[in-house]
Amino acid sequence: MNQSIHNSEFMNQLANVVLAFVKDKLELLMKEELTNFLTVEKPELQNTRNGYYSRTLETQFGKINDLHVPRDRQGEFRTELFEPYQRRDGWLEEAVIRMYKGGMSTREVGDFIECILGTHYSPATVSNITNTVLQDVHAWQNQPLNKRYSVLYIDGIHFSLRRDSVATEVIYVAMAIDEEGHRQIIGFHVGGNESAHGWKMFLQELYERGAKEFLLGVFDGLIGLEEAFHSVYPKADVQRCVVHKMRNTFPKVRVKDKVEFLGNLKEVYNAPCYEEAVRQFHAVELKWSKQYPRELASWRADLPVLLTFYKYPVDIWKSIYTTNAIERTVKEIRKRLYPMNSVPNIDAAEKIAYLVVTDYNERWSKRIIRGFGMEETKKAFEKMFRERYGD
Repeated sequence: MNQSIHNSEFMNQLANVVLAFVKDKLELLMKEELTNFLTVEKPELQNTRNGYYSRTLETQFGKINDLHVPRDRQGEFRTELFEPYQRRDGWLEEAVIRMYKGGMSTREVGDFIECILGTHYSPATVSNITNTVLQDVHAWQNQPLNKRYSVLYIDGIHFSLRRDSVATEVIYVAMAIDEEGHRQIIGFHVGGNESAHGWKMFLQELYERGAKEFLLGVFDGLIGLEEAFHSVYPKADVQRCVVHKMRNTFPKVRVKDKVEFLGNLKEVYNAPCYEEAVRQFHAVELKWSKQYPRELASWRADLPVLLTFYKYPVDIWKSIYTTNAIERTVKEIRKRLYPMNSVPNIDAAEKIAYLVVTDYNERWSKRIIRGFGMEETKKAFEKMFRERYGD
């Protein structure tokens, strides 16, 4: 017990020493600023010092209650360390946004700040701080895109959104791979029920922002989505996600047949070439058509768009026959939305999506997806772009 008390006293003393040190250094910097202002920046004013005024400032080291801010006689000087009416040094806003991004609710963030600083922050106050992100969201959603990308992945995130009542809506998400092989989320749109028309409007926004040319679109089998995609990008190929197709088939197969039947289907898209993949599928039909005629009829109808990837360089096949490349981001956004029984409004959903998306884009900025950076792949893409879109 005594040891605990001594440790607590020591930590309090250390915190006070650090805070005093920060106060002294801030005051010293402001004095130097004023000297520079009077002698270098504005010597023509024939201005002089005029004492100081006291104010408070919350810093990451604690609250300074009696910070001396120097002033000049003509009232022209403004320190660059903080704004005149700023009561925090900026760290708290950044911390709030990071906590919100990390999955804490506005109430949890407020309670945490009160515990640390002793200052009450209501959920509304925390929400107002995070609202500064909305300006960045709108700027990001309107920034110009590259003209040309090799691959476009699209996927939707369903979540509960509160308007006048709670209902399931969607976040449309698009990820593209540029000509150098870097991936990035290039757009998202929050709201509405997922539909082919909704995707068409979203894709049209990408087109209007400058993304005019794609070689391949990779997505799942939503009815009408392929037609919506081709209405905006008629020269691009479509690759239906084989993983989604397998997932949709899985519950329709009897337990005793699942391993063998699905294993046979995997041999189709793991074949070394398109012709062999078609032969493998015919073998699956011969073996299983009596037991699962509807399932195989569905595969037969979709086979052309399930095997599109064979038209592309072999080194990127595994990256383009599934939407796995975008699903990590989708999973992270969904994970962030999940703790909320319902998202209170579209702004909240946009803030969450934006913070996750920009984090991933930053992580990916220097990484090249395997196979996309190879010279053979780049040359193949150049040829495809030239044949479809010209020079």
